[in-house]
Amino acid sequence: MIAIKVNGKRHEVDVTPSTPLLWVLRDTLGMTGTKYGCGISQCGACTVHIDGVATRTCVTPVSTVEGSEITTIEGLSPNGLHPVQEAWLEEDVVQCGYCQSGQIMAAADLLSHIPDPSDDDINAAMSGNICRCGTYGRIRCAIKRAAATMRGEPSARAQGEPQASPVARSHGGGVPAALEKEVSQ
Repeated sequence: MIAIKVNGKRHEVDVTPSTPLLWVLRDTLGMTGTKYGCGISQCGACTVHIDGVATRTCVTPVSTVEGSEITTIEGLSPNGLHPVQEAWLEEDVVQCGYCQSGQIMAAADLLSHIPDPSDDDINAAMSGNICRCGTYGRIRCAIKRAAATMRGEPSARAQGEPQASPVARSHGGGVPAALEKEVSQ
């Protein structure tokens, strides 16, 4: 038996010590918010916090997290939505949604260490999280919105910043200006 603490609750699991934490969370504990993406720590879909640090669970043996505090997407904010989750909804980030729990966990970790991240900070923190739908522009906007909320400031949108056009938002903000103009006419 291996004792782990997940979302504030202690669990004893009867698994092989080398079992990836991802499978313990999903299959043994039934916490399916953490997703399997690649199995080689390259996509970020399986990201959770271990002792407050964003960590890929697909390559983390469960035996290495005994005594650690594990937080999954289900436990990110036990009393409602976390500011990052609220910002995700406000910015309409989700398209297919598969990568989003890992994206949210990585963003929450970033904001716990850097309360006013620059674009470079966001790029560095989120670079290992893949979104096949390409919602990177919306993710960046949501992180900035959540950061402002967590600092107690109104978000840029609330201060009058225009929302990205529907074309840019649907393509993750990466639509060239000429194409955006052509599509919007």
